Amino acid sequence: MLKNLKEGLPVCVTMTLLDGLVLARSAFHHSMNYRSAVILGVAREVTDEEEKRSAFEALVNHVVPGRSADVRAADAQELKATSVLRLIIEEASAKVRRGPPIDAEEDYALDCWAGVLPMQLMPGHPIDDPRLEFGTPVPASVATYRRQRPLSDID
Repeated sequence: MLKNLKEGLPVCVTMTLLDGLVLARSAFHHSMNYRSAVILGVAREVTDEEEKRSAFEALVNHVVPGRSADVRAADAQELKATSVLRLIIEEASAKVRRGPPIDAEEDYALDCWAGVLPMQLMPGHPIDDPRLEFGTPVPASVATYRRQRPLSDID
């Protein structure tokens, strides 16, 4: 795939975030609360070194804000060994499902629990590398790391 990038490669990128399990009174009506997107476009390889460095920094800082300031930047060999793609978006769609179960009307009289079991990614406590110099503090960007709030918390 990566060898064909110089010509431009049509790609489909999909992503889904699971926000909760929707548990109905009937297994047939079980569902999930989620956010998903599909992006269609043409991927091209980024070959300019400065643009590649900028993409590396943006990705690192997206994962943990401020992290690129705490670590060594990619060297020339690492840049050469890593492909970076630019995606020109031609089409995109998104879909969201949220809310409680929707049961068949007659099932609302059933005596069983129904509702939503929220799911979320939560950071744990940082664990030092065993070879880390004793006393090296955890940087604030890691110690106070928080993911963006899920859509259900924003509404």
